[in-house]
Amino acid sequence: MGNIKKGGEMMPKCEVIAIANQKGGVGKTTTTFSLGVALANKGKRVLLIDADPQGDLTTYMGWHNTDEIPITIATLMERTVSDREVKADEAILHHAEGLDVIPANLELSSMEVSLVNAMSREYTMKNSISSLKDKYDYILIDCMPSLGMVTINALACSDKVIIPVQSQFLATKGMGHLLQTVLKVRKQINPDLKVGGILLTLVDERTNLAKNIRKELSETYGNVFKLFNTQIPRAIKVAESTSQGESILSYDKNSKVSLAYNNFAKEVLEDGQKEQHRSSQFQSR
Repeated sequence: MGNIKKGGEMMPKCEVIAIANQKGGVGKTTTTFSLGVALANKGKRVLLIDADPQGDLTTYMGWHNTDEIPITIATLMERTVSDREVKADEAILHHAEGLDVIPANLELSSMEVSLVNAMSREYTMKNSISSLKDKYDYILIDCMPSLGMVTINALACSDKVIIPVQSQFLATKGMGHLLQTVLKVRKQINPDLKVGGILLTLVDERTNLAKNIRKELSETYGNVFKLFNTQIPRAIKVAESTSQGESILSYDKNSKVSLAYNNFAKEVLEDGQKEQHRSSQFQSR
């Protein structure tokens, strides 16, 4: 996390993290919600953004009639495109586990078309949520399984991207395309964007497959990108928690999955602190 000056002293700034992989079913939504709750449990102010027209994150968090939600991320982005006043606070929903969310529904799919001819189209989401950044320590964006304009917008306003990868054969298939997109966004739109790391998810600990996949990821990308030490195990309880509007950390706090996400949150916090320390050292020179 970088720093901003406030009253002469350095204050940690909000870190925006996109959770992205154009492959579906890799645990992006579960990771976004679980990481958010784990960070909130550690005293951090956390906002989640559902950037998928399917609205899975919104539904998972307990808002099942997504079509009836009056203000969503699509509403904010549409107002930005139309050059109307944007009050991002109006879109925020508060969850019982101590974190907030800006919801999504199918209206977001029409933004792909609207953004094609929009001015500064890649920065629409960034401009829509800019007023919120001083209110949170972390903003986590649950990206849709595609690399369209809405996902580009998410990457354009993020400090880093975390890539969940399912523990199965062909896990690395498509990773190259995603990483090329990230590098392209960094080169042309957001020079501050980093790859925060690769997270192995849905791990079946009874097989050797996870070890082989981890070895493959390490050999292919380990010299360039961080591979998180934490692995997220597969568990039936996660599916059960989705129907309750609760995170797995609340639904089954002593489960292996809950413990894994708590460890993952520690890694994310440690990485942020290291970056903050490096940044403050650089600025003090």
